[in-house]
Amino acid sequence: MIHPLRKHIEEVISLTDHEFAYILSHFTVKKFKKHQFVIQEGNEVKNDHFVLSGLLKATYVNPEDGKENILQFAWENWWISDYQAYFNGGSATLNIDCIEETEVLCLSLQNRDKICAEMHQIEHFFRRKSNSGYVALQQRILSLLTNSAKERFNNLLASYPSLFQRVPKSLIASYLGVSRETLSRFTK
Repeated sequence: MIHPLRKHIEEVISLTDHEFAYILSHFTVKKFKKHQFVIQEGNEVKNDHFVLSGLLKATYVNPEDGKENILQFAWENWWISDYQAYFNGGSATLNIDCIEETEVLCLSLQNRDKICAEMHQIEHFFRRKSNSGYVALQQRILSLLTNSAKERFNNLLASYPSLFQRVPKSLIASYLGVSRETLSRFTK
């Protein structure tokens, strides 16, 4: 069976067995329990995380009202980190915790830079993944600015129907920026 990371990378570039083994040697495997933090606000961010199994959420807690805002969910074959802290150093502004038991591959920035410097094709892979992430982020921001809550709900349901089976409705509501009661009206 092909390794999930290899399958993910080979959606963009081709690798030999030797090349993949070398890339994989720069990752470490970590397992987390449900509700365990992978990254906590205020702490150093050492890794980007490729999800092998499980489900995570990235949140920002508004210091004025204490409200938790969900920025992202990440499940199998997704990447997640506090990228501001990961790339620029400094402390995390986000919390990333597990909604389910989770297993991730961790990649330090030092190891990422090393394999990118040594292998042009993996640098190309990360550039393509970053570009996709920028596009998705822009679409999310524009959706929050221009779409009604009902439209955001319908778009999320159409794009990721399995998410609704794995995530409590309260978290879906937070991600959409609506109350639990408003979300309940959409699901009737």
